[in-house]
Amino acid sequence: MSGTAAGMAAAHVEIRGLSKVYEAKSETVAALDDIALTARRGEFVSIIGPSGCGKSTLLKIVLGVLPPTQGSITIGGTSLDALPGKVGMVFQSPALPPWRTVLGNVLLPIEALGLRKEDYRERARTLLALVGLDEFEDKYPSALSGGMQQRVAICRALIHEPDLLLMDEPFGALDAMTREIMQQELLKIWQRTAKTILFVTHSIDEAVLLSDRVLVMSPRPGRIQRTLEIDLPRPRDAALRATDAFQSHALTLRRSLDLS
Repeated sequence: MSGTAAGMAAAHVEIRGLSKVYEAKSETVAALDDIALTARRGEFVSIIGPSGCGKSTLLKIVLGVLPPTQGSITIGGTSLDALPGKVGMVFQSPALPPWRTVLGNVLLPIEALGLRKEDYRERARTLLALVGLDEFEDKYPSALSGGMQQRVAICRALIHEPDLLLMDEPFGALDAMTREIMQQELLKIWQRTAKTILFVTHSIDEAVLLSDRVLVMSPRPGRIQRTLEIDLPRPRDAALRATDAFQSHALTLRRSLDLS
């Protein structure tokens, strides 16, 4: 979906007045302060900011594993609390249980949600085919490269058909060449599944290449201090990085982060 098309879509994810304060015996730490964020259905939104600004904390709250101190989150107009299983997550580490096959790893969320694996086995195979791993369903994680393992993790996050996909630096541990390959794989998956994605990254170039919009967070306590629309044509590939338009967006983000 292009940025223009996403702009015409209805609001899908809405975060309002979200704050997170950690209480400890010796101190109180404000991690997030008054976060307001809207993502349109099918939109790819990246979040960048300095280390420690609360990017991962924000995703954990949206995932539902960390309670906010205050604020609200809705998906499709319904409170996140009433939507179990409607959010998928991909972490920096694939975290694939080594004793489970590739197919077994993809089906793990189905077991966790108490659903029938038989009802999702064909979907799992379709997702594996989408990322070129259909011949590896009976293999174990030790037989896969880092990039292949992360493909399995993406399939696992999509198996239960979530409305929203969260990705927390999913390519940060990969070498540069594999990372570029995975960026193209992700664009292909996103275009075919039309999922709404919130994507955390430290890479400015990655954010520009992938996103419809990039949100820039301030140092802790994290606030969204700037939003940049990425009005570059789709489909996109690595050659886009050499264009003046791409470099202009990247420079704007570097200046927003005081990196230039």
